[in-house]
Amino acid sequence: MAFGFVFPGQGSQSVGMLSGLASADDRGLIRESFAEASSVLGYDLWRLVAEGPPERLNATESTQPAMLAAGIATLRLWRERGGPEPSVVAGHSLGEFSALVAAEALDFAAAIDLVRFRGQVMQEAMPAGTGAMAAILGLGEPEVLEACREAAQGAVVEAVNFNAPGQVVIAGERGAVERALEAAKARGAKRAVILPVSVPSHSSLMGPAAERLGEKLATVELRAPRVRFISAVDAEPHDDPQTLRALLVRQLSSPVRWTDTVRRLSALGVAQLIECGPGKVLTALNRRIDRRPDLECLALEDAASLETALSATTQPQAQ
Repeated sequence: MAFGFVFPGQGSQSVGMLSGLASADDRGLIRESFAEASSVLGYDLWRLVAEGPPERLNATESTQPAMLAAGIATLRLWRERGGPEPSVVAGHSLGEFSALVAAEALDFAAAIDLVRFRGQVMQEAMPAGTGAMAAILGLGEPEVLEACREAAQGAVVEAVNFNAPGQVVIAGERGAVERALEAAKARGAKRAVILPVSVPSHSSLMGPAAERLGEKLATVELRAPRVRFISAVDAEPHDDPQTLRALLVRQLSSPVRWTDTVRRLSALGVAQLIECGPGKVLTALNRRIDRRPDLECLALEDAASLETALSATTQPQAQ
């Protein structure tokens, strides 16, 4: 049965992540994957993930390679257990790099180096404490956009993650973001809260970081994906390497259109959307976006959920 893999981004990390899959990893593929990443980074990434401290794991330049390694380690375990290949892949923000590695458009080691650099230039794009991100729940997209326009007052505050109906993340300069939260509450938002990050990801403030990432990407080999790849930048399929480079640059300073992406994945007729990586953030969003009873939204969290997903994707189709 056709299924799609979706790869999570920053925010799904936690100390001890992947420990639930360890019992299914007889060959040590998870540790091997992290060892490969560590050889690129020059430090023990698995130890950081397993032991913390949380503040170091949550630092952008550490989180991004950790999440990429976690997604690809999970993918390798899936394959080793006889899991079939997906018919389509996509990723949320950073997860697009994982999706491209899964589709064999980008080498794993090169991707680890890329996302470490991506995290560094994002952190360097704005002084600590001057940027902010916030989640607005229970308000329509037009109202969120209106709240941002009202709150800007010459500063930057923008909708940057269209995660699901009634869940939009905004980002920008801290003062403008705080004003936008009040404007959203005045329009009836159920919740409007600052997120514990200082980098205003996917806002226009990341333009300088995107330019530096583009220079780095120009030195990296990208190939046509062997599996259909849907970009969350525009919810469209792409396979030209130069276009993929441009999208990876563009996504750093433009919104993540996850709602549209999941709808596009669903329109391709997949029977399952499987979150390949730690946590189940995307699985919860996917269920909110597409409520069709014939679409299964699964997460590979532990040995039991791995078995469930393997069974779901290998069972014969009804005649």
